[in-house]
Amino acid sequence: GSGVGLSLVLGFGVAYACYYLNSIAKKPQLVASNDRFCRFLEEYCPVVTETYYPTIWCWEGRVQTLLRPFITSRPQVQYRNELIKTADGGQISLDWFDNNDSSYYPDASTRPTVLLLPGLTGTSKESYILHMIHQSETLGYRCVVFNNRGIAGEELLTPRTYCAANTEDLEAVIHHVHSLHPSAPFMAAGVSMGGMLLLNYLGKTGRDTPLMAAAIFSAGWNVFESVESLEKPLNWLLFNYYLTTCLQSSISRHRQMLEKLFDMDLVMKARTVREFDKQFTSVMFGYRSIDDYYEDASPCRKLKSVGIPVLCLNSVDDVFSPAHAIPVETAKQNANVALVLTSCGGHIGFLEGIWPRKCTYMDRVFKQFVQAVFEHGNKIFSM
Repeated sequence: GSGVGLSLVLGFGVAYACYYLNSIAKKPQLVASNDRFCRFLEEYCPVVTETYYPTIWCWEGRVQTLLRPFITSRPQVQYRNELIKTADGGQISLDWFDNNDSSYYPDASTRPTVLLLPGLTGTSKESYILHMIHQSETLGYRCVVFNNRGIAGEELLTPRTYCAANTEDLEAVIHHVHSLHPSAPFMAAGVSMGGMLLLNYLGKTGRDTPLMAAAIFSAGWNVFESVESLEKPLNWLLFNYYLTTCLQSSISRHRQMLEKLFDMDLVMKARTVREFDKQFTSVMFGYRSIDDYYEDASPCRKLKSVGIPVLCLNSVDDVFSPAHAIPVETAKQNANVALVLTSCGGHIGFLEGIWPRKCTYMDRVFKQFVQAVFEHGNKIFSM
Protein backbone atom coordinates (compact mmCIF):
# COMPACT_ATOMS: atom_id res chain seq x y z
CA GLY A 1 0.00 0.00 0.00
CA SER A 2 2.76 2.44 0.90
CA GLY A 3 4.53 1.59 -2.34
CA VAL A 4 1.43 2.36 -4.39
CA GLY A 5 0.94 5.64 -2.48
CA LEU A 6 4.55 6.66 -3.08
CA SER A 7 4.21 5.85 -6.76
CA LEU A 8 1.08 7.98 -7.00
CA VAL A 9 2.81 10.90 -5.26
CA LEU A 10 5.87 10.61 -7.48
CA GLY A 11 3.71 10.29 -10.58
CA PHE A 12 1.71 13.38 -9.65
CA GLY A 13 4.91 15.27 -8.88
CA VAL A 14 6.43 14.41 -12.24
CA ALA A 15 3.21 15.30 -14.06
CA TYR A 16 2.95 18.63 -12.25
CA ALA A 17 6.62 19.43 -12.93
CA CYS A 18 6.12 18.70 -16.63
CA TYR A 19 3.01 20.89 -16.73
CA TYR A 20 4.80 23.70 -14.88
CA LEU A 21 7.86 23.64 -17.15
CA ASN A 22 5.81 23.37 -20.36
CA SER A 23 2.89 25.69 -19.61
CA ILE A 24 3.78 28.01 -16.72
CA ALA A 25 7.50 28.84 -16.84
CA LYS A 26 7.99 30.89 -20.01
CA LYS A 27 10.10 33.66 -21.41
CA PRO A 28 8.26 36.98 -21.42
CA GLN A 29 7.11 38.53 -24.67
CA LEU A 30 9.20 41.59 -25.50
CA VAL A 31 7.32 44.05 -27.69
CA ALA A 32 9.39 46.89 -29.14
CA SER A 33 9.64 48.33 -32.63
CA ASN A 34 13.05 49.91 -32.05
CA ASP A 35 15.87 47.44 -32.67
CA ARG A 36 18.32 49.63 -30.73
CA PHE A 37 16.03 49.64 -27.69
CA CYS A 38 15.68 45.85 -27.93
CA ARG A 39 19.44 45.35 -28.10
CA PHE A 40 19.90 47.76 -25.21
CA LEU A 41 17.48 45.74 -23.06
CA GLU A 42 18.97 42.42 -24.08
CA GLU A 43 22.45 43.61 -23.09
CA TYR A 44 21.83 45.70 -19.99
CA CYS A 45 18.45 44.42 -18.76
CA PRO A 46 18.68 40.71 -19.65
CA VAL A 47 16.00 39.70 -17.13
CA VAL A 48 13.35 40.72 -19.69
CA THR A 49 14.55 37.96 -22.04
CA GLU A 50 15.04 35.21 -19.46
CA THR A 51 12.51 32.55 -18.51
CA TYR A 52 10.32 33.67 -15.62
CA TYR A 53 9.76 30.86 -13.13
CA PRO A 54 6.74 31.82 -10.98
CA THR A 55 6.56 30.36 -7.48
CA ILE A 56 5.68 26.74 -8.20
CA TRP A 57 2.89 26.56 -5.61
CA CYS A 58 1.56 30.06 -6.30
CA TRP A 59 1.55 30.94 -9.97
CA GLU A 60 -2.11 31.80 -10.71
CA GLY A 61 -2.64 35.55 -11.17
CA ARG A 62 -5.28 36.15 -8.52
CA VAL A 63 -3.39 34.09 -5.96
CA GLN A 64 -0.16 35.96 -6.64
CA THR A 65 -1.98 39.28 -6.31
CA LEU A 66 -3.57 38.32 -3.00
CA LEU A 67 -0.50 36.74 -1.37
CA ARG A 68 2.26 39.16 -2.37
CA PRO A 69 1.57 41.75 0.37
CA PHE A 70 1.66 39.02 3.01
CA ILE A 71 4.59 36.99 1.71
CA THR A 72 7.14 39.58 0.68
CA SER A 73 9.37 41.17 3.29
CA ARG A 74 9.30 44.85 4.25
CA PRO A 75 12.84 46.29 4.14
CA GLN A 76 13.53 48.97 6.72
CA VAL A 77 13.69 52.44 5.17
CA GLN A 78 14.29 55.72 6.98
CA TYR A 79 12.48 58.55 5.19
CA ARG A 80 12.82 62.30 5.35
CA ASN A 81 9.39 63.85 4.84
CA GLU A 82 8.80 67.06 2.93
CA LEU A 83 5.50 68.87 2.41
CA ILE A 84 5.31 71.06 -0.69
CA LYS A 85 2.59 73.57 -1.51
CA THR A 86 0.52 73.48 -4.67
CA ALA A 87 -0.81 76.35 -6.76
CA ASP A 88 -4.38 75.81 -5.54
CA GLY A 89 -3.43 75.98 -1.86
CA GLY A 90 -3.08 72.25 -1.26
CA GLN A 91 -0.07 70.26 -0.14
CA ILE A 92 1.76 67.12 -1.27
CA SER A 93 3.75 64.79 0.96
CA LEU A 94 7.10 63.58 -0.39
CA ASP A 95 9.13 60.90 1.37
CA TRP A 96 12.84 61.09 0.57
CA PHE A 97 15.42 58.36 0.86
CA ASP A 98 18.54 60.47 0.40
CA ASN A 99 21.07 57.59 0.53
CA ASN A 100 23.72 59.91 1.91
CA ASP A 101 25.94 56.91 2.64
CA SER A 102 26.20 56.13 -1.06
CA SER A 103 29.78 55.18 -1.86
CA TYR A 104 29.10 55.12 -5.60
CA TYR A 105 27.71 58.67 -5.69
CA PRO A 106 29.03 60.59 -2.65
CA ASP A 107 28.22 63.94 -4.31
CA ALA A 108 24.52 64.54 -3.58
CA SER A 109 24.22 67.06 -6.39
CA THR A 110 24.89 64.40 -9.05
CA ARG A 111 23.45 61.35 -7.27
CA PRO A 112 20.90 59.69 -9.61
CA THR A 113 17.32 60.15 -8.43
CA VAL A 114 14.34 57.83 -8.87
CA LEU A 115 10.83 59.21 -8.36
CA LEU A 116 8.45 56.44 -7.22
CA LEU A 117 4.67 56.53 -7.71
CA PRO A 118 2.62 54.01 -5.65
CA GLY A 119 -0.73 52.54 -6.62
CA LEU A 120 -4.30 53.75 -6.10
CA THR A 121 -4.38 53.86 -2.30
CA GLY A 122 -0.68 53.14 -1.78
CA THR A 123 1.97 55.19 0.00
CA SER A 124 5.70 55.06 0.66
CA LYS A 125 5.01 52.25 3.14
CA GLU A 126 3.96 49.70 0.51
CA SER A 127 6.22 46.65 0.37
CA TYR A 128 6.82 47.00 -3.37
CA ILE A 129 7.98 50.60 -2.85
CA LEU A 130 10.26 49.56 0.01
CA HIS A 131 11.80 46.89 -2.21
CA MET A 132 12.40 49.40 -5.01
CA ILE A 133 14.17 51.66 -2.54
CA HIS A 134 16.24 48.75 -1.25
CA GLN A 135 17.30 47.90 -4.81
CA SER A 136 18.15 51.56 -5.45
CA GLU A 137 20.12 51.79 -2.22
CA THR A 138 22.44 48.96 -3.29
CA LEU A 139 23.16 50.88 -6.51
CA GLY A 140 23.83 54.15 -4.69
CA TYR A 141 20.77 56.02 -5.95
CA ARG A 142 18.45 58.46 -4.20
CA CYS A 143 14.66 57.90 -4.14
CA VAL A 144 11.68 60.13 -3.51
CA VAL A 145 8.14 58.78 -3.13
CA PHE A 146 5.22 60.87 -4.40
CA ASN A 147 2.30 60.31 -2.03
CA ASN A 148 -1.00 61.44 -3.53
CA ARG A 149 -2.88 64.18 -1.69
CA GLY A 150 -4.41 63.25 1.63
CA ILE A 151 -3.21 59.65 1.50
CA ALA A 152 -0.09 59.60 3.70
CA GLY A 153 -1.35 61.17 6.91
CA GLU A 154 -1.04 64.83 5.95
CA GLU A 155 -4.01 67.17 6.17
CA LEU A 156 -6.11 67.92 3.13
CA LEU A 157 -6.05 71.72 2.83
CA THR A 158 -8.49 71.93 -0.09
CA PRO A 159 -11.43 69.70 -1.13
CA ARG A 160 -9.35 67.90 -3.73
CA THR A 161 -7.61 64.53 -3.76
CA TYR A 162 -6.22 62.86 -6.92
CA CYS A 163 -7.02 60.77 -9.97
CA ALA A 164 -5.24 58.87 -12.75
CA ALA A 165 -5.97 61.52 -15.40
CA ASN A 166 -4.99 64.78 -13.70
CA THR A 167 -1.23 65.22 -13.88
CA GLU A 168 -0.92 68.67 -12.28
CA ASP A 169 0.41 67.40 -8.95
CA LEU A 170 2.86 65.06 -10.64
CA GLU A 171 4.12 67.90 -12.83
CA ALA A 172 4.64 70.04 -9.72
CA VAL A 173 6.56 67.24 -7.99
CA ILE A 174 8.79 66.54 -10.98
CA HIS A 175 9.58 70.25 -11.34
CA HIS A 176 10.31 70.52 -7.61
CA VAL A 177 12.61 67.50 -7.45
CA HIS A 178 14.47 68.54 -10.58
CA SER A 179 14.92 72.10 -9.29
CA LEU A 180 16.54 70.76 -6.11
CA HIS A 181 18.99 68.55 -8.01
CA PRO A 182 19.26 69.90 -11.56
CA SER A 183 22.55 68.12 -12.24
CA ALA A 184 21.38 64.70 -11.05
CA PRO A 185 20.20 62.09 -13.57
CA PHE A 186 16.46 61.70 -13.02
CA MET A 187 13.93 59.00 -13.89
CA ALA A 188 10.62 57.70 -12.53
CA ALA A 189 8.84 54.42 -11.86
CA GLY A 190 5.09 54.01 -11.39
CA VAL A 191 3.11 51.05 -10.10
CA SER A 192 -0.54 50.31 -10.99
CA MET A 193 -2.39 53.67 -10.86
CA GLY A 194 0.97 55.36 -10.30
CA GLY A 195 2.06 53.88 -13.61
CA MET A 196 -1.12 55.09 -15.30
CA LEU A 197 -0.58 58.60 -13.96
CA LEU A 198 3.04 58.58 -15.10
CA LEU A 199 2.09 57.38 -18.59
CA ASN A 200 -0.60 60.05 -18.88
CA TYR A 201 1.96 62.66 -17.88
CA LEU A 202 4.48 61.37 -20.43
CA GLY A 203 1.82 61.28 -23.13
CA LYS A 204 1.03 64.91 -22.38
CA THR A 205 4.61 66.21 -22.20
CA GLY A 206 6.33 64.14 -24.89
CA ARG A 207 10.03 64.97 -24.80
CA ASP A 208 9.48 68.11 -22.72
CA THR A 209 10.31 66.53 -19.36
CA PRO A 210 13.42 66.38 -17.14
CA LEU A 211 12.93 62.62 -16.81
CA MET A 212 15.45 60.52 -18.71
CA ALA A 213 13.26 57.41 -18.81
CA ALA A 214 10.48 55.64 -16.95
CA ALA A 215 9.50 52.17 -15.77
CA ILE A 216 5.84 51.16 -15.51
CA PHE A 217 4.55 48.14 -13.59
CA SER A 218 1.06 46.57 -13.76
CA ALA A 219 -0.61 49.64 -15.26
CA GLY A 220 -4.28 49.48 -16.15
CA TRP A 221 -4.15 50.43 -19.82
CA ASN A 222 -7.86 50.76 -20.54
CA VAL A 223 -9.95 51.77 -17.52
CA PHE A 224 -13.21 50.60 -19.12
CA GLU A 225 -11.80 47.09 -19.51
CA SER A 226 -10.23 47.16 -16.05
CA VAL A 227 -13.44 48.00 -14.20
CA GLU A 228 -15.42 45.51 -16.28
CA SER A 229 -12.94 42.77 -15.35
CA LEU A 230 -13.04 43.76 -11.68
CA GLU A 231 -16.85 43.61 -11.68
CA LYS A 232 -16.95 39.91 -12.53
CA PRO A 233 -18.36 38.09 -9.47
CA LEU A 234 -15.17 36.43 -8.22
CA ASN A 235 -13.00 39.48 -8.92
CA TRP A 236 -15.53 41.75 -7.18
CA LEU A 237 -15.43 39.49 -4.14
CA LEU A 238 -11.63 39.24 -4.05
CA PHE A 239 -10.59 42.74 -5.12
CA ASN A 240 -13.24 45.27 -6.11
CA TYR A 241 -15.17 45.56 -2.87
CA TYR A 242 -12.00 45.70 -0.77
CA LEU A 243 -10.44 48.34 -3.02
CA THR A 244 -13.61 50.41 -2.83
CA THR A 245 -13.54 50.31 0.97
CA CYS A 246 -9.88 51.37 0.88
CA LEU A 247 -10.81 54.37 -1.27
CA GLN A 248 -13.61 55.29 1.11
CA SER A 249 -11.32 54.91 4.10
CA SER A 250 -8.72 57.17 2.48
CA ILE A 251 -11.21 60.05 2.22
CA SER A 252 -13.24 59.48 5.40
CA ARG A 253 -10.54 61.16 7.49
CA HIS A 254 -11.05 64.31 5.40
CA ARG A 255 -14.84 64.17 5.49
CA GLN A 256 -15.26 67.60 7.04
CA MET A 257 -13.30 69.20 4.21
CA LEU A 258 -14.82 67.14 1.40
CA GLU A 259 -18.48 67.37 2.39
CA LYS A 260 -18.34 71.03 1.41
CA LEU A 261 -18.62 69.81 -2.18
CA PHE A 262 -19.82 66.20 -2.04
CA ASP A 263 -22.67 64.15 -0.68
CA MET A 264 -20.36 62.01 1.43
CA ASP A 265 -23.17 59.71 2.58
CA LEU A 266 -23.77 58.77 -1.06
CA VAL A 267 -20.03 58.34 -1.73
CA MET A 268 -19.69 56.03 1.28
CA LYS A 269 -22.48 53.81 -0.07
CA ALA A 270 -20.46 52.86 -3.16
CA ARG A 271 -19.83 49.13 -3.50
CA THR A 272 -17.62 49.17 -6.59
CA VAL A 273 -14.77 51.30 -7.87
CA ARG A 274 -17.02 52.41 -10.73
CA GLU A 275 -19.67 53.66 -8.31
CA PHE A 276 -17.03 55.50 -6.26
CA ASP A 277 -15.60 57.16 -9.36
CA LYS A 278 -19.08 58.11 -10.57
CA GLN A 279 -20.05 59.79 -7.30
CA PHE A 280 -16.67 61.22 -6.31
CA THR A 281 -13.63 61.15 -8.61
CA SER A 282 -15.25 62.19 -11.89
CA VAL A 283 -17.24 64.93 -10.13
CA MET A 284 -14.19 66.29 -8.29
CA PHE A 285 -12.25 66.80 -11.51
CA GLY A 286 -15.12 68.28 -13.50
CA TYR A 287 -15.92 65.50 -15.97
CA ARG A 288 -19.38 65.48 -17.52
CA SER A 289 -19.66 61.74 -16.98
CA ILE A 290 -17.72 58.81 -15.66
CA ASP A 291 -17.14 57.67 -19.25
CA ASP A 292 -15.39 60.96 -20.00
CA TYR A 293 -13.18 60.45 -16.97
CA TYR A 294 -12.34 56.85 -17.84
CA GLU A 295 -11.50 57.80 -21.41
CA ASP A 296 -9.14 60.54 -20.22
CA ALA A 297 -7.58 58.27 -17.58
CA SER A 298 -6.76 55.40 -19.97
CA PRO A 299 -3.03 55.52 -20.87
CA CYS A 300 -3.55 53.48 -24.04
CA ARG A 301 -4.92 56.63 -25.65
CA LYS A 302 -1.73 58.60 -25.02
CA LEU A 303 0.95 55.99 -25.62
CA LYS A 304 1.75 57.25 -29.13
CA SER A 305 2.89 60.60 -27.70
CA VAL A 306 5.41 59.27 -25.15
CA GLY A 307 8.74 60.89 -26.00
CA ILE A 308 11.29 59.21 -23.68
CA PRO A 309 12.31 55.53 -23.27
CA VAL A 310 9.68 53.64 -21.27
CA LEU A 311 9.69 50.01 -20.17
CA CYS A 312 6.29 48.59 -19.20
CA LEU A 313 5.86 45.27 -17.38
CA ASN A 314 2.46 43.54 -17.34
CA SER A 315 1.26 40.02 -16.70
CA VAL A 316 -1.36 38.70 -19.10
CA ASP A 317 -3.24 37.08 -16.18
CA ASP A 318 -3.69 40.40 -14.35
CA VAL A 319 -7.42 40.91 -13.67
CA PHE A 320 -6.77 44.62 -13.10
CA SER A 321 -5.45 44.96 -16.65
CA PRO A 322 -6.82 42.23 -18.94
CA ALA A 323 -4.53 40.89 -21.64
CA HIS A 324 -6.82 41.94 -24.51
CA ALA A 325 -6.62 45.58 -23.30
CA ILE A 326 -2.82 45.81 -23.39
CA PRO A 327 -2.02 48.11 -26.37
CA VAL A 328 0.48 45.88 -28.14
CA GLU A 329 -0.12 47.32 -31.63
CA THR A 330 0.03 50.91 -30.37
CA ALA A 331 3.30 50.20 -28.57
CA LYS A 332 4.80 48.96 -31.84
CA GLN A 333 4.14 52.40 -33.34
CA ASN A 334 6.31 54.25 -30.81
CA ALA A 335 10.06 53.65 -30.85
CA ASN A 336 10.35 54.86 -27.26
CA VAL A 337 8.13 52.11 -25.83
CA ALA A 338 8.94 48.54 -24.85
CA LEU A 339 6.38 46.14 -23.36
CA VAL A 340 7.41 43.10 -21.33
CA LEU A 341 4.51 40.64 -21.00
CA THR A 342 4.75 37.63 -18.71
CA SER A 343 2.31 34.71 -18.82
CA CYS A 344 1.92 34.75 -15.03
CA GLY A 345 2.42 37.26 -12.25
CA GLY A 346 -0.97 38.79 -11.51
CA HIS A 347 -1.20 42.41 -10.38
CA ILE A 348 2.05 43.60 -8.76
CA GLY A 349 2.74 39.95 -7.97
CA PHE A 350 5.57 38.43 -10.05
CA LEU A 351 6.53 36.09 -7.19
CA GLU A 352 9.35 33.66 -7.89
CA GLY A 353 11.33 31.11 -5.91
CA ILE A 354 10.07 28.51 -3.44
CA TRP A 355 9.50 31.08 -0.66
CA PRO A 356 9.42 34.49 -2.37
CA ARG A 357 10.06 36.90 0.47
CA LYS A 358 13.01 39.00 -0.62
CA CYS A 359 12.92 39.66 -4.34
CA THR A 360 10.34 39.37 -7.10
CA TYR A 361 10.70 39.32 -10.86
CA MET A 362 9.36 42.89 -10.86
CA ASP A 363 12.11 43.96 -8.46
CA ARG A 364 14.75 42.51 -10.75
CA VAL A 365 13.30 44.25 -13.81
CA PHE A 366 13.25 47.52 -11.89
CA LYS A 367 16.84 47.19 -10.68
CA GLN A 368 18.32 46.22 -14.02
CA PHE A 369 16.43 48.83 -16.03
CA VAL A 370 17.17 51.70 -13.65
CA GLN A 371 20.85 50.77 -13.57
CA ALA A 372 20.89 50.43 -17.36
CA VAL A 373 19.39 53.90 -17.83
CA PHE A 374 21.66 55.67 -15.35
CA GLU A 375 24.88 53.94 -16.39
CA HIS A 376 24.38 53.21 -20.10
CA GLY A 377 21.47 55.44 -21.08
CA ASN A 378 23.43 57.34 -23.70
CA LYS A 379 23.05 54.29 -25.93
CA ILE A 380 19.27 54.72 -26.18
CA PHE A 381 18.79 58.46 -25.80
CA SER A 382 19.88 59.02 -29.38
CA MET A 383 16.97 56.92 -30.65
